[in-house]
Amino acid sequence: MQDSMVLALSIPESILTALRMPEEQMEPELLKELAVSLYQRNYLSFGKARELAQMDHYQFGKLLGERGVPRHYGQSELEDDLSYARRQ
Repeated sequence: MQDSMVLALSIPESILTALRMPEEQMEPELLKELAVSLYQRNYLSFGKARELAQMDHYQFGKLLGERGVPRHYGQSELEDDLSYARRQ
């Protein structure tokens, strides 16, 4: 069994109120934003950022392209891509 850790972020109500999106979209959109930012800053690999964003390989790659975020492509990304390709 895999250990898990939960991290809850506290976002002031004034910020949540100022977000111009339906409440049900807030969490998934904020997770995407966090994933893109962490990937862009090289804190997460493509695979882990994709997992955080709760998107599949293609969707997350497309999101990065739309945002103009270049792919970091090293050994771990190659392994992620090969693993993904084998499952398809």
